[in-house]
Amino acid sequence: MPNLVPPPETHLDEEALEALTNLFARGTPANTIRAYERDLAYITAWKAAAFGAELAWPEEEAVAMRFVLDHSRDLQGAAGEAARVARSLIGRGLRRSLDCPAASTLDRRIASWRSFHRMRNLPSPFDAPLIREARARARRAMHRPAAPKSANPITREILDEMCAATGPGLRGLRDRAILLLGWASGGRRRSEIANLKREDVDLGDFDRDGIVWLRLGETKTTRPGQTPKLVLKGRAARAVTAWIDAADIRDGALFRKIGKSGRPGRRGLSPAGIGQIVKRCLEQSGRGADFASAHGLRSGFLTQAALDGAPLQAAMRLSLHKSAAQAQAYYGDVEIADNPAANLLDRS
Repeated sequence: MPNLVPPPETHLDEEALEALTNLFARGTPANTIRAYERDLAYITAWKAAAFGAELAWPEEEAVAMRFVLDHSRDLQGAAGEAARVARSLIGRGLRRSLDCPAASTLDRRIASWRSFHRMRNLPSPFDAPLIREARARARRAMHRPAAPKSANPITREILDEMCAATGPGLRGLRDRAILLLGWASGGRRRSEIANLKREDVDLGDFDRDGIVWLRLGETKTTRPGQTPKLVLKGRAARAVTAWIDAADIRDGALFRKIGKSGRPGRRGLSPAGIGQIVKRCLEQSGRGADFASAHGLRSGFLTQAALDGAPLQAAMRLSLHKSAAQAQAYYGDVEIADNPAANLLDRS
């Protein structure tokens, strides 16, 4: 979490400040903390390059306006200070190109900057009427269709190819369990797979019914303790159970790194590690690593649900989408000729 330095008038002593920092850390999702850290590094470097100064609390409105303007236009072939600062950030690996950043990226960085002000009990310069209006106009000027999070969905056929390419041994067992759990439980995000603990997996009904129950601690759309249990059946349930038994996972991280000895350690895989496994399995299957990203498990589950004629609401109970419109987008991506509703007349 960013350091909290409230102004003197808040009258917080060192013990209270430490308790407040701890409260914010416990009450903030891990993904948000990582985003805060990245955004703080970016805006700190941007201000140093643009103004030769450290961040101020509260920040000046002129600085906030310059941030909006510098990130609301394409700087390819441009001269001047904005382009110079952008090149500096590219050189430090904090910015990818001189292209106009996505509106969502700028929105997130501004939201983080505003949060840092609130944590210090300070007003944000981004709330000034002129800056709010400039940001609204910039959002419309920068509008472009959202890029898909995965180049292609990983449908059932592709998933089968990936699982067949995982190979033998403990590593193959782990990778198949990751792929099948991530897909069949509703299309889980990388972080949700990586954060699973052994205690989140209930095998009590497996021997009798072949069912495994999952409890996600937290997702993008649910708070801790409010996420409904999810079910795994068939191949996915068997794959997860086989991994747990073979690796002797009794507690701690469910999916772990495997050392040179061929045995799993205590350290769990990171979300990035889950993504690398998906890429590797795609490469080994012959599809190529760029065919899809880990989000392809999520989009592939919903796409396959549409192809199989599963009701949208039923799919959403597993995917945990809050927005029917967002989940419906995957159904809409199905080719009209493949839509099972087109066969209603000729069904016997």
